[in-house]
Amino acid sequence: MVSLPPAFMPETDDIQFFNRYTGRVELEQIYGAAWLRWTYCNPFGRLALETLVKRPFFSRWYGWRMNRPVSRGKVLPFIRNFGLDVQEFADPPESFRSFNEFFYRRLQPGARPMEADPAAAVFPADGRHLGFPDASKIEGVFVKGQRFDLERLLGNARLAARYAQGTLVLSRLCPVDYHRFHFPLGGKPSRTILLNGPLYSVSPIALRRNLSYLWENRRMLTTLETEKFGTVLLLEIGATNVGSIVQTYRPGRAVVKGEEKGYFRFGGSSTLLLFEPGRVRLADDLIAQSQNRCELYAHVGDRLGTAA
Repeated sequence: MVSLPPAFMPETDDIQFFNRYTGRVELEQIYGAAWLRWTYCNPFGRLALETLVKRPFFSRWYGWRMNRPVSRGKVLPFIRNFGLDVQEFADPPESFRSFNEFFYRRLQPGARPMEADPAAAVFPADGRHLGFPDASKIEGVFVKGQRFDLERLLGNARLAARYAQGTLVLSRLCPVDYHRFHFPLGGKPSRTILLNGPLYSVSPIALRRNLSYLWENRRMLTTLETEKFGTVLLLEIGATNVGSIVQTYRPGRAVVKGEEKGYFRFGGSSTLLLFEPGRVRLADDLIAQSQNRCELYAHVGDRLGTAA
């Protein structure tokens, strides 16, 4: 990673984030950067985006390519180019039968220690996170003037009103990240509801042009009944080239904090948490970086906040 001065510069297409572990602002190494910039910044790319790239069949086709045995030839170069730590993998790189199988790989037990404090909620995924204590006051997440539309995100006006002043945590996963997502708290999860839509990119390169991709994209909504945090809403948001979102948990059965909920097949993607008003106090560094419109990099299982 490249260390940069602590200033977030939305007028460029550089993606910076604050690394909780190094204590520095760093520059993201973007997978497919040239393609993203052409698609979202070039007039011809925008035409391709609206006519082809955002369509679910395009992502299904790309997912099919990443499932083919020939795609396994991409695994070792990807690991080498992005500096992934193979010691974390539950299975050796040579064992993956396709790039997609590598993409949603499991990790070794203990590779992601879980915050033990029962009063703490944890990040549901590896990634770059933003946290907002009051969802009704979210404005200018990636660029000034863009407001967050909770009603369209949830597809339910009554539910949106209930959580309008609640706490929101958005976690963005890059293709280089571990792509399984987990429960941020113990509790009893509902069945998942599919909210259908297109599949735009969720990279800041795209979101700086149009934040509404977050509530337009295909997404899945689950409620989690918890003892200390009330009813928490869990969303997984698809994106371009995400072959599918796979849920591996069993609805109605109690889960423990950190238990696997599911995984994303190939592509960048996001998870989003919504807490009822007054239920959680976010970690200081998460709030500080989000106020500066800078994402905080942290692993699944790390503390995102505590019960209020």
